[in-house]
Amino acid sequence: MQKVGIIVITILFLLSCKEAIKEEDTTEAQIAFLTPLGKEIILPEPSKKLLDQYREAKEDFEHNPGDVDAIIWLGRRTAYLGRYKEAIALYSQGIIKFPKDARLYRHRGHRYISLRKFDKAITDLEKASQLIQNTENEIEPDGMPNAKNIPVSTLHGNIWYHLGLAYYLKHDYEKAFEAYTKCRTSGKLADNIVSSTHWLYMIQRRLGNTTKADSILQPIQADMDVIENQSYHELCKLYKGLIPKDSLLQTQTGSPSSDAILYGLANWHFYNDEKEKSMEILENLVGGSAWNSFGYIAAESDLIEYFGRGPN
Repeated sequence: MQKVGIIVITILFLLSCKEAIKEEDTTEAQIAFLTPLGKEIILPEPSKKLLDQYREAKEDFEHNPGDVDAIIWLGRRTAYLGRYKEAIALYSQGIIKFPKDARLYRHRGHRYISLRKFDKAITDLEKASQLIQNTENEIEPDGMPNAKNIPVSTLHGNIWYHLGLAYYLKHDYEKAFEAYTKCRTSGKLADNIVSSTHWLYMIQRRLGNTTKADSILQPIQADMDVIENQSYHELCKLYKGLIPKDSLLQTQTGSPSSDAILYGLANWHFYNDEKEKSMEILENLVGGSAWNSFGYIAAESDLIEYFGRGPN
């Protein structure tokens, strides 16, 4: 009877996964998302490269439906097309079969953040953080490789990073600080140091702890070997007084890296009692197109929490 039960669960799992990916492509219908500020997002047609990568991942999954790596990669490729609900459905079905694989919770938590479902993201990422206890850290393969094609993030680091972000977006700064502290100690690469330090510094400034915030900048140097997170490095150099604020003022919206800089600048004005300038930058940021960038989502959250903004 036990063997029959396992077979039934496996069949249900495969059927559910196939249901989650039953749409062949994304070209037939653009997918809309309504942001908390009431902005309707219509996804552009994906590039040929993204579609080819998605189809390859789908084919691999169909040949290996019981392989957790095939599930994860299909989920990632689906998410890169902006189809976050479908990606979440895939990860959810994967969790049924592999409930102790932290990667599934890590990626589902990330996409809950994309959909502004912060409580669900926290639940998943807290679960992932429990599952990695007493385990060796590992490099996480890049879905969108950087210019040097060198992965710079780890599984542990990404879990703590996204958990810290989810708490930050709910304005729970103490828990966000705890998570980002663990993120910073999870790896020694410069990219990890600058990304975690950026959030740690902002959190302490938000809490009014200027001296502690400044002490956090100790490992930041002007000539760090940063491969991917240059935007966070630039912001950390600004915080430490290594570059002037004017050097970042011409940044335009429209990409995750530029939105990160704009959000950092808005925050800098916010905790330096220049609220009007902060709001101006935040409004400009959410008027851009990178609605799924962390800078955009954080700007949106701050406009609602601190400036009373709501749907138009």
